[in-house]
Amino acid sequence: MIHPMFDTPTVAQLRITLAEGSPPIWRRLLVLRGTTLGDLHHIIQAAFGWRDSHLHEFEIGGLRFGDAEILNEDEYDSMPRAFEEAGVRLSDFRWDAPPFIYLFDFGDSWTHEVVVEDLLGSEEGRVYPACIEGTRSGPPEDVGGIPGYGDLLEVLADRDHSEHKNMQRWAG
Repeated sequence: MIHPMFDTPTVAQLRITLAEGSPPIWRRLLVLRGTTLGDLHHIIQAAFGWRDSHLHEFEIGGLRFGDAEILNEDEYDSMPRAFEEAGVRLSDFRWDAPPFIYLFDFGDSWTHEVVVEDLLGSEEGRVYPACIEGTRSGPPEDVGGIPGYGDLLEVLADRDHSEHKNMQRWAG
């Protein structure tokens, strides 16, 4: 933790954990506090190795943020109204607020818990954003969520499984 009298807290240290993964799949990121939620989406995509080919949203304090034009279409009428993510910055929220949710791929439901662990001063010479720590590879897209990912890992671990070669080729 920094002392605000001596350094300006311009960087947020985030821990992003994929819900229900066991063992956990997570990343620790350093991002500028001026980062928009739209940019954070792209940062998370890169950190987990995804291709950004599905819808996403952030759920923060009971509000939804994302591509408001798409998320407010008729097919999502049963959900609370979404707000545009492009103009909302991490610095707009209290850093000690409860964790928030990043949901990627409404079909597979890759739900991530985002925790602001700390606010830091920027380090000279460091490039932001930065992934400074994490565990396990991100699951491939379109694998069927956590249950499908578990099935994939089981097939890949068994060279004698009838689908081993097909799944190995599919997963890369």
